[in-house]
Amino acid sequence: MMQTSKLTLRVEFGDGRALGPGKIRLLEAIERTGSISQAGRDLGMAYRRAWQLVDDMNRCFSDPVIDTTTGGPQGGGAILTPFGKKLIKQYRAIEDRALDATQQLLREIEPALKDAKVGRPLKSIKGSLLRNAPERS
Repeated sequence: MMQTSKLTLRVEFGDGRALGPGKIRLLEAIERTGSISQAGRDLGMAYRRAWQLVDDMNRCFSDPVIDTTTGGPQGGGAILTPFGKKLIKQYRAIEDRALDATQQLLREIEPALKDAKVGRPLKSIKGSLLRNAPERS
């Protein structure tokens, strides 16, 4: 049975700045919905968390990733800036290149995987080690 492996990338820029799949999915959802709050709901994310991630990206880069309009009769909204669109495109290109470079290695690892439906559920190694550790005096 062929497994479906997925490569997930997180780019760390230092000083606590990072870009990963969650932020990119959020930007894509904002582009699709025109709203930070709707994008957050679509992703099962609290509005506050969505705003924190957008703010984090805006602080990380010299150009903002979105432009917002304040509420009014039609309500507020959000659109991606040209840089926000470029950021999505660049991240997805990095992801595609990384997958192309690692696909053969992933296929070689997959046969070693256990069938997820067989056996008992996996337990936390840390929890298991702590339970079996000798008591200290």
